[in-house]
Amino acid sequence: MRKATTWKQVLSVVCAASMLTGCGAGAGGSSKKGSDTLVVGYAPFNQKFSPFFSETSYDKDVYALTSVKLIDNDRSGEIIYKGIKGEKKKYNGKTYTYKGLSDVKTTENDDGTVEYDFKLRDGVKFSDGKPLTADDLIFSFYVLADPTYDGSSSFSSLPITGMDKYRSGVESLGKALAAAGKDNTKFDAWDEATQKAFWEKDLPEAGKKFAQSILDYVVANGYNKKGDSVKDCAANWGYELSDDATAEDFWNAILEKYEGDPYAAADKEKADKTLPDILDEKYAKGVTVGDTVDHIEGIKKVSKNEVKVTLDKVDATAIYQFGVDVTPLHYYGETSKYDYKNNKFGFTKGDLSHVKSVTTKPLGAGPYVFKGYKNGKVNFTANENYYKGAPKIKNVTFQESQEADLLNGVTTGTIDIATPSLNADAAKNIKKQNSNGKLSGDKIKTALHDFLGYGYIGMNANLVKVGNDSGSEESKAYRKGFATIVSAYRDVAIDSYYGDAATVINYPISNTSWAAPQKTDSDYKPAFSVDVNGEEIYKDGMSADEKYEAAKKAALGFFEKAGCKVSDGKVTAGPDGKPIVFTAVIPGDGKGDHPSFMILTEAQKAFKSIGINFEINDLSDSSQLWDGLKAGQIQMWCAAWGATLDPDMTQIYYADVANGGKNAGGSNYQYEIADAELDKIIFDAKTHLDQQYRKAKYKAALDIIVDWAVEIPVYQRSECTIFSVDRVKTDTITPDITTFYPWAKEIEKLELK
Repeated sequence: MRKATTWKQVLSVVCAASMLTGCGAGAGGSSKKGSDTLVVGYAPFNQKFSPFFSETSYDKDVYALTSVKLIDNDRSGEIIYKGIKGEKKKYNGKTYTYKGLSDVKTTENDDGTVEYDFKLRDGVKFSDGKPLTADDLIFSFYVLADPTYDGSSSFSSLPITGMDKYRSGVESLGKALAAAGKDNTKFDAWDEATQKAFWEKDLPEAGKKFAQSILDYVVANGYNKKGDSVKDCAANWGYELSDDATAEDFWNAILEKYEGDPYAAADKEKADKTLPDILDEKYAKGVTVGDTVDHIEGIKKVSKNEVKVTLDKVDATAIYQFGVDVTPLHYYGETSKYDYKNNKFGFTKGDLSHVKSVTTKPLGAGPYVFKGYKNGKVNFTANENYYKGAPKIKNVTFQESQEADLLNGVTTGTIDIATPSLNADAAKNIKKQNSNGKLSGDKIKTALHDFLGYGYIGMNANLVKVGNDSGSEESKAYRKGFATIVSAYRDVAIDSYYGDAATVINYPISNTSWAAPQKTDSDYKPAFSVDVNGEEIYKDGMSADEKYEAAKKAALGFFEKAGCKVSDGKVTAGPDGKPIVFTAVIPGDGKGDHPSFMILTEAQKAFKSIGINFEINDLSDSSQLWDGLKAGQIQMWCAAWGATLDPDMTQIYYADVANGGKNAGGSNYQYEIADAELDKIIFDAKTHLDQQYRKAKYKAALDIIVDWAVEIPVYQRSECTIFSVDRVKTDTITPDITTFYPWAKEIEKLELK
């Protein structure tokens, strides 16, 4: 799955994986670290160190160091189904053994249901010495399934038998009040005083604070500078306000956009705080508003260490949602409220107050024990009960600091590990620290790994077409004419901007995905490298200038097929008989600060030489890009996708052609691709559990997307984790680090000198 971001948003999300990536920033602190303490650089924490309610990647890394997941994945992001005895998997020419908390068995039944059988490893203990059992897993499931759960997990969206019935009929008090409205006169679930307090005092105050959190966010993330007006800050969030606007005015504008629904507004517009974060905790508790049941039929305890979950239908993405943290019932819940046989699961349904009460103090069965957070430092000590063996390093500190201090911190010895943002300048500075002039040397060892996402240049099929059919061969040829020239300049531009920190990609999918085509595949092709007759455009030994000329020649062939008038190496008229004027939009702050800017400027020259006016609109406000895309007004644009473990394409390319687009993917408005065959492939891939089958389907889908020429794959950037060679025994670092398998996956094996 993917989500749209600007390139700056992608660069700012240094940790996208669900497990520790050691990101953030950090230096500062004393250089006199103990020989038994590992110091990892980090960005500031929000102190939501909860497996249920954490939001930032940094907070998630804190609880992840103390926790274990029900199921895990290998270096390619593939699920480990036999974690107890271990599975051997190949990666980068090497064979690795992966062990985990459980074995997972899936069974597809004749009636269309699917059973997931989870068997937990015997003898696993939480860090406080108490055993981890099926009851802890069931408790964890029920927290995530609770009707009032307001964390980031989407576990409750799984088609588990009975899930909908369990969640229906109960709503948080705040949402129930919002739904009922301020003029409600029925007081079955609350009294009039509560309703009045909510609408007249508590919600307006919370809304103002919520709006202020957005204003603070745009400043903290560099979209605005300190001291900018509410009007200026809100403009970067897509809102036009008056010169003297206040945070309260901003909230009212947000409310108006969502027709007065505060929870819908806050859910869509949140920056780093949610409305429940700000409202009084009493509004988070559930109230009964209709019929409901006291258990989820599809979740069953089989034995002390076994749980079965039944889904109503096949959903290939479900297995990833089962990668939940197995949390201790006796800590996050209340044992007096757990009685499986009588449908009591460790808390009162609709009341997660006890679970939330320990948000800042995580406890689990992971490699380390949380000791506390103070003065920008999170301290841990080794968990002697860890089922993979007690860690070699006794103490770990996650230390806050600034991005600019990272490299110097590792060089001077104030921190041992960090993950700085990587570009050409950063790579150059790392190389300077090593006497060999390389990324890894006598001072710093660098582990490169692909970022979970990729950069692209998109086209709207409905705006770049011939006649009325965006899917015709002529329309596809028209877009391929533009794509062929634009793609020719990817290598030089990305090398100039990123250097060693990124590579050019040829399919619209992140290299991190197990479904991504590989260069060794027999049918692998560079993007837009064949002409209108299917012949290779580029020949071995061509110089860069020769390649650019070949691209222009091939593009002319596509334009001619599209119905353009072509004469003497120039396009004299478009398919409509008029000169072609084409616009590409790029969010480069109005100064070309974007990885793809050079691609567009070089392509602009090439287009001019063949008679096409190719204009570049460099936006100083990136929100204009998203507004324009949603309005269907942008022909070509530059952006990036963030990815997840599963490559499901529904969100981006599914058009639901058969039903007139009623259930089209939420982001398909960008491309407006509409292909019934592609729809079928995406659906088939999502409703089969066999990964090799799915991989073949996704390759077929990628070929269709490339043929539509609505997306030009541009770059796969790298992240880096840097290690102090003076402090860390480099031969104990997790080998072959990837975005799905970061350095801390095997932290128990890491040693200091």
